Amino acid sequence: MAPWPELENAQPEPSEYIEEAAGQQPPTGDKGKETDKNDTKTPVTKIELLPSYSMATLIEEPTEVNDPWDLPELRDTGIKWSERDTKGKIICVLQGIGKFLLLLGFLYLFVCSLDVLSSAFQLVGGKVAGEFFSNSSVMTNPVAGLVIGVLVTVLVQSSSTSTSIIVSMVASSLLTVRAAIPIVMGANIGTSITNTIVALMQVGERSEFRRAFAGATVHDFFNWLSVLVLLPLEAATHYLEILTNLMVDTFHFKNGEDAPALLKVITDPFTKLIIQLDKKVINQIAMNDEAAKNKSLIKIWCKTFTNVTQMNVTVPSPENCTSPSLCWTDGVSTWTIKNATYTENIAKCQHIFVNFNLPDFAVGIILLIVSLLVLCGCLIMIVKLLGSVLKGQVAVVIKKTLNTDFPFPFAWVTGYLAIIVGAGMTFIVQSSSVFTSAMTPLIGLGVISIERAYPLTLGSNIGTTTTAILAALASPGSTLRSSLQIALCHFFFNISGILLWYPIPFTRLPIRLAKGLGNISAKYRWFAVFYLIIFFFLTPLSVFGLSLAGWPVLVGVGVPILLVILLVVCLRLLQSRCPRVLPRKLQNWNFLPLWMHSLKPWDNLISSVTSLCQRRCCCCCRLCCLLCGCCKCCRCCKCCQDLEEGREAQGIPVKALRAFDNEAMSREAQEEVEAQASGPGPKVVSSSTAL
Repeated sequence: MAPWPELENAQPEPSEYIEEAAGQQPPTGDKGKETDKNDTKTPVTKIELLPSYSMATLIEEPTEVNDPWDLPELRDTGIKWSERDTKGKIICVLQGIGKFLLLLGFLYLFVCSLDVLSSAFQLVGGKVAGEFFSNSSVMTNPVAGLVIGVLVTVLVQSSSTSTSIIVSMVASSLLTVRAAIPIVMGANIGTSITNTIVALMQVGERSEFRRAFAGATVHDFFNWLSVLVLLPLEAATHYLEILTNLMVDTFHFKNGEDAPALLKVITDPFTKLIIQLDKKVINQIAMNDEAAKNKSLIKIWCKTFTNVTQMNVTVPSPENCTSPSLCWTDGVSTWTIKNATYTENIAKCQHIFVNFNLPDFAVGIILLIVSLLVLCGCLIMIVKLLGSVLKGQVAVVIKKTLNTDFPFPFAWVTGYLAIIVGAGMTFIVQSSSVFTSAMTPLIGLGVISIERAYPLTLGSNIGTTTTAILAALASPGSTLRSSLQIALCHFFFNISGILLWYPIPFTRLPIRLAKGLGNISAKYRWFAVFYLIIFFFLTPLSVFGLSLAGWPVLVGVGVPILLVILLVVCLRLLQSRCPRVLPRKLQNWNFLPLWMHSLKPWDNLISSVTSLCQRRCCCCCRLCCLLCGCCKCCRCCKCCQDLEEGREAQGIPVKALRAFDNEAMSREAQEEVEAQASGPGPKVVSSSTAL
């Protein structure tokens, strides 16, 4: 359908819609005209109504808008298999094998870059994470323990590392199981940041970014909502502590073998050539070991020899001797024999930074930049390869296999089967971050729907706890009970969350919240970074700072903020469901300033700031023209005019570009406007289409 014309172009012209009696023949090349004869056999020229000027266009019903969450059709635009000759078929098969091998290679580098990224975060913030744990007095506060778990897991990029620190502290009686449970909940939240970062790599394509970011944040919303309900419940009833204590006492667990390292066997030979860390240092810092604060996390010696020998040592008095028979004096000092342990270094590690005398922070920054670049490059290539492979009949089969439910009445079984598949895949790769991060580009491409990704993510949460349970069973006897109880707390926390937010379709709030955030982030893409910083850094740091000041300060600041948030949520629900019960002024948010209820002013501000960074015109000139509107005699004005003239010379209207940037229009809308502007007939772009 043609775009709606503007009002001044919609007025009918009677002279153009009458039949003209003329003797001449109509031009053969004119479009929209045809000849006919009346009763007097006189040729009559009839002018057909042009669609863009027709009054019917104004009363025509608007076409149905496509749902942005519908999975796209991955069509095969290449040559069909039946149309290829023998040589073409052989080349096609070889190309498919080559793409498959490249896909495996980039997937391997992707997983390795995630491992190196975790090491980089530990080098940058590992000692800070240990300092968080060393303040055991603050961790008795459940809210402070929760945010400490979030911050530590974000800093070390590994929930297993933070959980192992908690186990060591519980086994050493520095922390009780009751105080450790909120930290485990926070670790469950912090581990979901990895796939959210991976989703940011697909920010270039708006529709893909909408699906990928929603698929990544559905994990975040599940964890946050579960904590919002289960943390107060645990603080009031301690049901997780009682349940896991009962299980540990009932089943007499014995030490078993270590958890099978399936994926590590493949990735460790490569990642150990880049960096190796001594993770015991973080544990020692958490145990308040002052000597460990000066140690480096970078592992230098991989092979050492520890020997115990007897040495003569001086003691203050004979009472300090090991035994009376091993005690003597030379008239000045009292001597005895004691066992002394010394460690001899045998062989150095074989990684890149073993001979570099760089501080941990510098090495961490280098690895952080390199791993993010490799991660971004691998993700781009994986998306491109999947986009070229998943076409035609292959895409149809994969999408049907992943997204189709069982026939009625067993459709409800499909989701629970997806949970089992997610748990099994996470158990194989031994990392929920790896599994969800690998699933994120598939969600962006439209191979997996958000509704199917949600149970897979829930299964991933369960899978990572089963790995922790196996690791706990391999613990020594002194730490077996505490490590197993904490691993079971983690397991039952995720089970409780699934019972809350999955069985009844109405309670699947994480899907709706993730889609809402995906729509906002697709329109204002800077909001994704804002969300990441606020929810994973600023909010936990603020709560931790208030916790250091004590309970009264935390309650005095936190309770009013929570009441305001609750009031806003209730008003929003009433506005959408039953606005008539509200006063007229409260039926919308127009009584507030625009910047308080709309992201558009913030988007305009960020667009203005980022436009200063473009290199086509110097930043000083852009700032000058933006603030004061330079006159024509200013050289800054000349600089900005040259930019606009260059755009106009290329046939690009400057105002249209600004509209696209500020209003965050989709690429499809730009193409539609350009097609209408370049098509036949009057080149009029209506305001309804452009906006």
